[in-house]
Amino acid sequence: MTTTKELSDRLDRLEARARKAEDWTEIANLQAAYGYYVDKGMWDKAADLFAKDGTLEIAGRGVYVGRDRVRQYLGQLPEYTDGAIYNHMQLQPVIHVDSAAGTAKARWRTLMMVGWLGKEGRWGEATYENSYIREGGRWRIASLHGIINFYCEYDEGWHRGGVPLLRSTAGIEPDRPQSFEYEAHPKAVIAPFHYDEV
Repeated sequence: MTTTKELSDRLDRLEARARKAEDWTEIANLQAAYGYYVDKGMWDKAADLFAKDGTLEIAGRGVYVGRDRVRQYLGQLPEYTDGAIYNHMQLQPVIHVDSAAGTAKARWRTLMMVGWLGKEGRWGEATYENSYIREGGRWRIASLHGIINFYCEYDEGWHRGGVPLLRSTAGIEPDRPQSFEYEAHPKAVIAPFHYDEV
């Protein structure tokens, strides 16, 4: 016969599993929303997804600390206008959630199509190693780290090599240097994993 305590313990476990599943979905939606905002150059909305003390590090350009600095960095990027494409598809998530602590880590892949009509068009691919925090009852990006695996001209392809990474953004200096030194394809780079096993 099942005791009241056993039923209570089982209910607690089920509630914890349900909370973790809900958190997983909310984090996946958060990261997907980031990709959609970047697609359309909606830099303010993308910045709003970061925690107050959140950080952003992309393509070895250094680390920007705090939502205001993330917004400042994103605001330096080109405006979305006629003839522009900024597609950033967020794919292949591996998400680990600590619901009790209100923290999570996730690895993503982004496939990028970036270009301007009559000027340039490029393919790109990057690995994100991100962390998240529950802030004010909502999940927010605590750190976004995009490690570029390749950029290449759309009409030449990656078999001809890649476009060297741009190591700075005009008009804004990072708050901290990049986490580690690397170069994209044709150099081999493996983004650090936040996990050893799943």
